[in-house]
Amino acid sequence: MRAGGAGELFGTNGVRGIANSELTADMALNLGRTIGTLRQGKIAIACDTRISSSMLKSAVSAGIMSTGSDVVDIGIAPTPALQYYVKETDCSAGVIVTASHNPREYNGIKFVQENGVEFYREMDEESERVYMSKKFRIAEWSEVGQLYQDNSGLRKYIEAIINSVELDKSYRVAVDCGNGAGCFTTPEILKELGCDVYGINCNPDGRFPARNPEPVEASLDLLKKAVVDFRADFGVAHDGDADRAVFVDEKGNFVNEDVMLALMAKHYVEKNGGGLVVTPVSSSKCVEDAVKMAGGEIIYTAVGSPVVAKVMIEKEAVFGGEGNGGLIFPEHLIARDGGMSVAKVLELLDEKRKRLSELAAEIPRYHIVKGKVECREKKRLLEGLKEEFPEANHIDGARIDFEDGWVLIRPSGTEPIARVYAEAKTEDRARELYELGLRAIKKILG
Repeated sequence: MRAGGAGELFGTNGVRGIANSELTADMALNLGRTIGTLRQGKIAIACDTRISSSMLKSAVSAGIMSTGSDVVDIGIAPTPALQYYVKETDCSAGVIVTASHNPREYNGIKFVQENGVEFYREMDEESERVYMSKKFRIAEWSEVGQLYQDNSGLRKYIEAIINSVELDKSYRVAVDCGNGAGCFTTPEILKELGCDVYGINCNPDGRFPARNPEPVEASLDLLKKAVVDFRADFGVAHDGDADRAVFVDEKGNFVNEDVMLALMAKHYVEKNGGGLVVTPVSSSKCVEDAVKMAGGEIIYTAVGSPVVAKVMIEKEAVFGGEGNGGLIFPEHLIARDGGMSVAKVLELLDEKRKRLSELAAEIPRYHIVKGKVECREKKRLLEGLKEEFPEANHIDGARIDFEDGWVLIRPSGTEPIARVYAEAKTEDRARELYELGLRAIKKILG
């Protein structure tokens, strides 16, 4: 189903696969038994809008109850809303049924710790051992768990966000929820913060008819136009489970995700009078530049939000995130949070009294080229990269640094692909390094 990450089943963000083919109801049932065996007590569950999510959520819930644990279903919710609910209640764990940014035919199942943080890799490895062994805790008939509904989950999450931000003026915001779980939260967050909201694709639809769940620039033409036509201060778009947010400035121009990460990291370092920022090796050098400019330090990790979250906790970081729209605000929740990202961008504009395009222009400029190629032999690729680039940083794939740029080649933990990232001061050099990465993959895999 996938390779890399914890083992043969769990990737960098739980278990993912094509629904009802690679990720079946039987698997979901046993994954429910797995988390119920590992974490006794009350377990919260939620899902995104995908048409397979209800099926899989029901199967996971049945598996959990069979172990004697109760299930609290908070319905359709963004991943960070489920995580916040777990953190703020007496739940022993949480489960979110989502494939996040993956194409519409995919789905996934991800486990959450009692503090709201995603399972770390070693926890996923333990989960995989239990899953593979099939040595589940099975309750007696009189001790099976019960299913409860709690419709307050979204409200708790929304109120936590709006209470974290105070604005001196109102703003106009165009929001593209992509027919995903963010439909239920982000427009409401913006309205309650006093914003005028122009909604696009804000009706939940698990077939994702308007665009793919991943909010890449090429799919956001409608949002760009809406920002200009609506005379909005900015536009924002979410992925399927709204743990990520990407932005369009007031001129209708897409703001690179690494630039947004750098902007927010700089803002948090300034607010805290210094501090550590945690980000993966795939992030742009502009993030490090911005953090150091503000008097902070940066720590690099392997790719994956659970890795970033773990290091943030260990190092007591003031901020963290990934260059894909996944920003982490530790005072609220140590997890990627698209809803909080929107609120904090409003806060940033309010405090700086500048437009988003002006703030983005202050971040050092690098040219980044990103792409992906099919890769079903991930272990072979990793071994080949170590032979081809022995001098590289192999914390996650291979990052090869040059005096004028770098290239990162790494297998995805959630899809049958390899990703290539290249960055340099000039576009030509970035493209040259990107091509070097593609050639390396072709050489290794044939």
